[in-house]
Amino acid sequence: MAILRRINSKAKSDENTGFGTNSSMYGDRLVNRDGRANVRKTGIPYFNRLSWYHTLLEMPRWKFLSLIFLSFLFVNLVFAIVFYSIGVEHLGGMEATTTSEKFIEAYFFSAQTFTTVGYGRINPTGYLMSFVAAFEAFSGLLFFALATGLFYARFSRPQAFLRFTDKAIIAPYKNGTALMFRLAPTKNNHLTDAEVKLTLGMSIEDNGKRVNKFYDLPLELAKVNTINLSWTLVHAIDDKSALFNLSLDDLKSCRVEIIAFVKAFDETYSNTVVARTSYTADEINFGEKYLPMYHRSEDGSVTILDLDKLNLTEKAELAVQVNEVEASK
Repeated sequence: MAILRRINSKAKSDENTGFGTNSSMYGDRLVNRDGRANVRKTGIPYFNRLSWYHTLLEMPRWKFLSLIFLSFLFVNLVFAIVFYSIGVEHLGGMEATTTSEKFIEAYFFSAQTFTTVGYGRINPTGYLMSFVAAFEAFSGLLFFALATGLFYARFSRPQAFLRFTDKAIIAPYKNGTALMFRLAPTKNNHLTDAEVKLTLGMSIEDNGKRVNKFYDLPLELAKVNTINLSWTLVHAIDDKSALFNLSLDDLKSCRVEIIAFVKAFDETYSNTVVARTSYTADEINFGEKYLPMYHRSEDGSVTILDLDKLNLTEKAELAVQVNEVEASK
């Protein structure tokens, strides 16, 4: 209740966040650092709440390629077992003599049938073997059509390709302080009409009940025409801010979470792209400021953006107002 009284009454409450107010019903954070909602759904069967298409599109590249490769090996193993069970004597051109060699021959015949390569040295004889081989060839066409479609969808899917700083900071700003974090484009895509919305989520005690409160954090510059270099987002902590006079201990006790939502237009795809992230109290550093991350090239012909300097900061003395709050802890 004490923290609730200290929150600036001039701060603008945000009721359209899509998050509930019952704090005791929530987990650790509302939004993960990668922008995904920190929610696990239950109540219906697992496969009914899973979209395979979205899962395969959002899966890391190495996992996706491994899944395709392992699926190919597994399907051919299954058909090799079926061919071997029917009898390798129904595979014309078989030259293997031992059991292991015969199974290996059956496996590679399956791979050739599945990919519709069909070298011709081994061929099915008999109706049952021919039916299974025909079914496998049909399955292979579907498999590779699906894999090709997923490859294209992953390749062509519009993404923002924006990287956020690992930490937000409370830094000196004008005659006071400000909450800051920055972002930078990591690819050669062109984003225009970029807009950022910043929301503060707090878990505080109100009339003896723990509730979530959300406040809009206005930015000094919330819209830009294009994102070519780094963009430092600045929320001035003045007498209209919900963060006014709150110390680091206050932020931790009320489980503060800063939720950032970025929306921009990708000219190449002619589509809107979004990026999200969040910062908890443990991910906010007091008394730092960002170091420049771009500079002029040696010949002065181009601007160099050093992406490896995105998180570089240095110590900075905060305004007297914040220092007094910190000193009172």
